[in-house]
Amino acid sequence: MLRPKTSTCLICSFRATRKVQQTSIQQWQSAAALSVKHLPSKTGRPARMSLAEARQVGAPTSKQEGASAPGRRRQDGPFGGMNLKEARIRGVPERRSEMQERRTSASGSRGREDAKGRSGYKALKMQRALAPVSYTQRALVKERIAAIDSFEQFKLLPSVQSSISTQALQGMTDIRPTPVQRIAIPALLGSENINRRSRSKASAPKREDFLIAAETGSGKTLSYLIPTINAVKLAEAADADIEAYEKELQEEKLRQNDFSLPSPPLSSMPHPTTGRPRAIILVPTSELVTQVGNLVKAFSHTVKFRSAMLSSSFSGKVIRNRLFSPKGIDIVVSTPHLLSSIADSDPNILSRVTHLIVDEADSLLDRGFSPLTQAIIDRANPSLKQLVLCSATIPRSMDSFLHKRFPDIRRLTTPNLHAIPRRVQLGVVDVERTPYQGNKNLACADQIWSIGKAAADHDGPVKGEMDVKRVLVFVNEREKAQEVAEYLVSKGIDALALSRDTPEQRQSEMLASFTSSVPLTGPKENHPGTLADNQPNYIPPGQAPPPVKRQLPNMKVLVTTDLGSRGIDTLAVRNVILYDVPHSTIDFIHRLGRTGRMGRRGRGIVLVGKNDRRDVVAEVKEGMFKGQALI
Repeated sequence: MLRPKTSTCLICSFRATRKVQQTSIQQWQSAAALSVKHLPSKTGRPARMSLAEARQVGAPTSKQEGASAPGRRRQDGPFGGMNLKEARIRGVPERRSEMQERRTSASGSRGREDAKGRSGYKALKMQRALAPVSYTQRALVKERIAAIDSFEQFKLLPSVQSSISTQALQGMTDIRPTPVQRIAIPALLGSENINRRSRSKASAPKREDFLIAAETGSGKTLSYLIPTINAVKLAEAADADIEAYEKELQEEKLRQNDFSLPSPPLSSMPHPTTGRPRAIILVPTSELVTQVGNLVKAFSHTVKFRSAMLSSSFSGKVIRNRLFSPKGIDIVVSTPHLLSSIADSDPNILSRVTHLIVDEADSLLDRGFSPLTQAIIDRANPSLKQLVLCSATIPRSMDSFLHKRFPDIRRLTTPNLHAIPRRVQLGVVDVERTPYQGNKNLACADQIWSIGKAAADHDGPVKGEMDVKRVLVFVNEREKAQEVAEYLVSKGIDALALSRDTPEQRQSEMLASFTSSVPLTGPKENHPGTLADNQPNYIPPGQAPPPVKRQLPNMKVLVTTDLGSRGIDTLAVRNVILYDVPHSTIDFIHRLGRTGRMGRRGRGIVLVGKNDRRDVVAEVKEGMFKGQALI
């Protein structure tokens, strides 16, 4: 009987053959392992399986019983981190080591976590723009400066002491040093006693480096200016060249008064400090040159020294006459670009500099200014006795730079460093909600109209007049500054745009009304109403909107970039609007620092749009409410 032919699937036969081979291989491996385990030992005695091992033969594995698997290796190739329920980043420890815990406990409550085990300020720590300062150090500084309550406690010359109240702080009733002045002035004045031992050992005097870091509007300029002027006058009294020059002038005057002698020609010998200043103050912009230079000049009325402001807003002839005046020069305020170009043509200009101050050091030690600033420091180093860096923030990049370039620098920081004062209120406006519907221009104009409307309800210092409020609006791009200013003008608001594209002479004119502490008033007019009253109901497509119905007479607005946020002393500004959310915490501190200066109150408004970091704004507002540093 013939059997029917059966068809066999090739795939099935391949699987069956592979299964038989795998089974045979596993059996061979187990037999080989067992034979190796029971090989005779070196002593010659036969190796036998122990009773405990015999009981475990055929027992289920730990995996089947649900026991824990062996620890996973840290590095399992490029695909080792896939299919994990927790993000265990390879190379990062899961918990902090004992050494890290000791450092955290020694540095204070900086690493303290909340009840949930999560640290605060997540979004701000993700940016990591600022170098942290421990709260233990802040508390020690606060205790040290509590005993200083007056400028009379500082060891200053009588002329410098009297000029503080008559020139620098003229018109103020309660004259007391601010925290940064209590820290910096004694350190800069008594710095010669600090390193007395090290100086006695060394043959040449050692240069002293200081970093003054304090919050915006706290009086940092006076903190380094008062000791510098005091040192300049002391050096002038001990200078033999100046003494010989003054003696020769006195003899010449006597000869001029003696009519029996023939009239000699006037002496053309220049002053020993002609073109050779003793102190140089570097600032990033020409606006700051004018601001700091005016304060230096105010001291010179009573202390009697010569100062000069050098910036690109002056002509070459004016700069040359000021720097190389026959009467000499003591203190120069300039920008790094201009001073570096002058030093290239006349290298001896830095030959007598004993005090070099780098104001706004976070900007001047950045990538744009750093090569020029470092070159000036290196050229002045042979005669330099004191180097002072001054800044409102300590970025991490500058912190690492100081550790490398100036490892022995002495840091003078205030307890409220990197904190926005609590006297500044912060409001957040959600632009995406009604009635703005994502229109930031409309939201900005509406906030300005609200401020003007509230100010028009009250009389100013004089009855029948109203105060003219000054508002700063900060944007991130200079093209946006002109666009926002034009929109505000179309809504009846007096607005100007300030950016790098604006001519320098025009920049000084724009900032003049915002840096002046003199209040601006105007005749009280009818109630300006709201922005909605000033809007047309309907604009046909393709047609220009009609002219505005009403103007806002009691408001002056300056739309600017970060150009107007660094060092400008805007005492008259009470309101700041952040049109764009700043990129980092540093910009937050500088922009909101334009209001609430020198103990005054202020208000900041942040316009939050669709693509803005709401978590960062929320953490900044929380930190301002608690009075904590934004680290």
